Order: sequence, then C-alpha cells, then structure tokens
Amino acid sequence: MTGSTTVARAGRTVLARTGASDGGCAPAAGPRAAWGMMASMSADAEPGPGREPDYRAYAAAGAEALQRWYRPWTGQWRTTGWWNAANALTAVIAYTERTGDRTYAGVPERTFRSARRRNHDFVNKFFDDNGWWGLAWVAAHDLTGETRYLDAARKIFANMVTGWDDTCGGGVWWNTDRTYKNAITNELFLTLAGRLHQRTGDREYLDWALREWDWFTSRGLIGPSGLINDGLTGECVNNGGLTWTYNQGVVLGGLAALHEITGEAAYLRQAEAIADAALGTLVTSEAQGTPGILFECEELKTLPKDADRPQFKGVFMRNLYDLNRLSRRPAYGEFIRANARSIWDNSRNDKSQFGLHWAGPFDQADACRQSSALDALNAAAGLAPE
Repeated sequence: MTGSTTVARAGRTVLARTGASDGGCAPAAGPRAAWGMMASMSADAEPGPGREPDYRAYAAAGAEALQRWYRPWTGQWRTTGWWNAANALTAVIAYTERTGDRTYAGVPERTFRSARRRNHDFVNKFFDDNGWWGLAWVAAHDLTGETRYLDAARKIFANMVTGWDDTCGGGVWWNTDRTYKNAITNELFLTLAGRLHQRTGDREYLDWALREWDWFTSRGLIGPSGLINDGLTGECVNNGGLTWTYNQGVVLGGLAALHEITGEAAYLRQAEAIADAALGTLVTSEAQGTPGILFECEELKTLPKDADRPQFKGVFMRNLYDLNRLSRRPAYGEFIRANARSIWDNSRNDKSQFGLHWAGPFDQADACRQSSALDALNAAAGLAPE
C-alpha cells in the first residue's frame, strides 16, 4: 500500500489478548450497546419469509457498476491503485463464484495478462501489496482450476518470505526499506501460507503459517480488548496504532485456514474472539442513524483522495464470511445481511455506486469504495438460500 504514510501497510493454542491500547477507533456514542440492541431485536427487524432482499441482485448491480471502471488493457480499475486492483479482482471472482453469473468470468485472465506489465510477477517493493495479489490468484485458481494462477501465488509467497528476518524475533517487513513491521503484512503472509498449503499439500507453507502465528501472538499485536493494532514500534512492541477493520479481517481468513488444516478449535475460538471484538466496537451507534453497521477507524476524517481506507471494510466482510462458514454463529450472518441492506438503502446513488459510509449518507464513487461494498454484498449473496 503506497498511497499513505498514516496507514501502513503466541502460542498456537492460546487465545491471545495482550498488547497496547486499541487505538481509539470506536465511534463516540456507545457502539457496543448499539450492536447488542440490534442483535436482540433481530427477530422483529428481519423481514419475514419471502421478504428477504435479493442480495444476488444487489451484488449484480454492484459488480456491473464496478466494471465500468475496469480497463482490460491495463488489468486495473480506474480511480484506484495497485493493491486495490487485487482486491477488486478478488471481489469480482467472489461475485462469479457466489452467484454463478459468468458475465465477468474472463476478468481474471485479462487481468493476469495485462496487469503484470506494471509489476513483473505482480511483485513490487511492498510486501503487503504482494500478499493481496497472492490471495487474488489463489481465488482465481479456485474459480477456474488453472494452475498458472496458483503458480503465480507461489511466486508471490516466495517473494514475501524474503521479507522475513530476525528483527523483533521474526515477522515480515512492510516493504523492502525494512523500517516497519506491521500487522496487515503478517496477516496476509499467514493467510496466503495457509491457503497455499490447503491447495498444494506442501508442508513448508503450513510451517510458515504456524511460525507466523506464533510470532504474531508473541509480539502482542492483539490489544487488550481483542482488536489488532497497526504494528510494532522500533522497540518491537505493540504501537497502539489504529485498529483498522482490515486488520481484524485478514486474520480471520488465516485462522480459519489453520483450523481447517489442523482441526484445533483454538484457532476458531481466536478468530471468533477477534470478530466479536470488531462487531462490538467498530460499528455505528444509534446516534449515527443506522446502528450496528461497520464503521472504519476515523472514517469521518477520510480525505476524498484517500485510496486506502475506503477499501478496508470490504476486506473484513470478505473474511467474516469465510469465518461464518465454519463458525455459524447467528450474529455473523445477521451482521453481514444488515450491512448489505444498509449499503443498498443508505449508501447508494442512482447508478448503483456505493459510498464509504455504509450507514449513509452516500459521499462519492470510485472503484475502491465500490469493490469494498461489493465484498459485503457478495457475503450476503453467499448466505442466500439456493
């Protein structure tokens, strides 16, 4: 993630809850109580049989709007950046897989051919950027069965391994300048390692995933309330940085993979603890109009040209969906559907373009905001009955 300087890009069976403060991300007016109220009222608020919204239609409209920004000759989406393109691609792939709509099934192929001209093998100096592309190509492989996509993800992972060293006892650097070890890069490393092991059976990937999680928890990156802070100080301790939603999201995918691989319940419990902390804290309050909707750290301070922060919430929703497949806690499905409804009702213009503020009002349109919201709609579509 190259566009911002303010947003950087323990034992395996222990629930970790250590570290510095949680970065002060919560909205001012009691979000934890708001989500609790919303959950308790769900039986009354949820539409009756036959009245549930058509989330697949919502996602179809969102995907169509997103693809208006797509440029096949570059393999990227106008109005947004390199790492965002990997996330937009992932959202398009998820849309195709969840809905069965093949309209955009050729996007992975076109992106694979065109985008690599910008960065050979989809690798640049930012190890987190590389991780996003690695996960995108794993998703492309899952959709198509084509090994070239998995081979690309393996090359990307091999590059990320070069960012690991003994500083702070391990961990991957944010970029090749080697000045900062942050949470998101290491969560991406964890998740990519786990998913590559699941698809290749290569023990090396599992060893890296286990090693990463041991290091991550030992450094205390999970703060006192169960939320993950941005990274480490120069003294190798939790820096108390903002608890961005995507930092609470990517780790869910990694822990879900470790649970599936090992069968150890502790990984699932840890993922649930992080998800529960996010649902209890990083949401809108009743005073903000629609309570219980995902709310980014300092969301109201987001600048119009910020190409990073508007992407984050979709990453959380995408990975909460993956966790929900294993956990099946009713609150997760309720949360996914509530956010999808609110995006459609409160953060949409007449072109089916979605804004940053999922509880409303609509602010502006770009491919970053659109692909992030599409992640949430894809998640709701995936929950829809056949």
